[in-house]
Amino acid sequence: MNAPRKVAILGGNRIPFARSNKEYSKASNLDMLSAAINGLVARYGLQGEELGLVAAGAVLKHSRDFNMTREVVLGSALSSYTPAVDMQMACGTGLAALVHVGDAIAAGRIESGIAGGTDTTSDAPLAVNDELRKTLIAVNNAKTGKDRLKLLGSVRPAQFAPEQPNNGEPRTGLSMGEHAAITARELNVTREEQDQLAAESHQKLAKAYEEGFFEDLMTPYLGVQRDTNLRPDSTVEKLAKLKPVFGKKDAEQHGIKATMTAGNSTPLTDGASAVLISSEEWAKEHNIPVRAYLVDSEVASVDFLHGHDGLTPDGLLMSPTYAIARLLKRNGLTLQDFDFYEIHEAFASQTIATLKAFESEDYCRDRLGLDAPLGSIDRAKLNVKGSSLAAGHPFAATGGRIIATAAKVLEENGGGRTLVSICAAGGQGIVAIVER
Repeated sequence: MNAPRKVAILGGNRIPFARSNKEYSKASNLDMLSAAINGLVARYGLQGEELGLVAAGAVLKHSRDFNMTREVVLGSALSSYTPAVDMQMACGTGLAALVHVGDAIAAGRIESGIAGGTDTTSDAPLAVNDELRKTLIAVNNAKTGKDRLKLLGSVRPAQFAPEQPNNGEPRTGLSMGEHAAITARELNVTREEQDQLAAESHQKLAKAYEEGFFEDLMTPYLGVQRDTNLRPDSTVEKLAKLKPVFGKKDAEQHGIKATMTAGNSTPLTDGASAVLISSEEWAKEHNIPVRAYLVDSEVASVDFLHGHDGLTPDGLLMSPTYAIARLLKRNGLTLQDFDFYEIHEAFASQTIATLKAFESEDYCRDRLGLDAPLGSIDRAKLNVKGSSLAAGHPFAATGGRIIATAAKVLEENGGGRTLVSICAAGGQGIVAIVER
């Protein structure tokens, strides 16, 4: 068997992210992913190109979008001979799609591909009452008009009310924010730390826009030029005035103050992203410079119901700590062997909890099975162009945003190594190493 080939990250494209039910309220997942991929195709001159694979996905999908990525390819300037696949790993979807395409390149099965993701909560699917659904199916299968009328007569007015969207974890009923609040309490994450991280995220993203960093990473869409959640004037003092929205019940039960606000948590967001990757040979043949390389990746999941001992559940969003520990060991690296860190800011509390877990002897021993803590990082190397707290978080699109940003940062830096980490619903996480 041949040695794995290097997976080159050539560039990315996304549309500006927009707060839910605002500028993109009438755009579908297919519309937004098409815009992101069409922009990527135009930027790199891929019109008519037959790629090895396009992998993308959405967390919230209508049934009509069962073959969404393939439909995007067919509607794009890419060759219709380019295969496509839909994927979904909650908030890790975009990075999981990249790893999927990257693995095929590394194995020599394909030469090039696109990985992406899209999500909209403005156009979220609404479910009908389950009894009504069953009745309508029965009506469709009924043999006679009399049978259909009888079935329709059994429908009650209350059944016409749509099911309310539920963002809670199916096995706990708690939202991701409520779970994050529990983890924040357990790891002593303070309100001040969260507001500081949130303010810095906005300030860094604003500076990146001022410097023109996103000019070759973004395509304007529906009149939107930049992420609408961005608040360049955000400060710790302003954020400190906001009232908590998550963890209030948990805080009350433990006699403490809730700390998670709308300002230090990501808002519901619409958007899409895409990343072009290939073998080195393909990049050279197409005269496209390599920005960075996808070196390795790891996925992990946790037991957020019981934990290892059946008594102490893991934090819902703490899977990246497990994945990072394994990734570092396999690659003979320490946590400090990185020039940059891209840790998805689902909530400021979650990013800080991850860093505190690395520093905790108890956590690293009891949870990760390590002899010593992974240690601290230089916070100046964290999310240097801002992250989800400022840009927003369209679930499946975040991975593409982070990877495209990480690759360009390394290119501008003249080289280096970046650790990428994304937590996801269901107690899962996906991490990667990107180098130049």
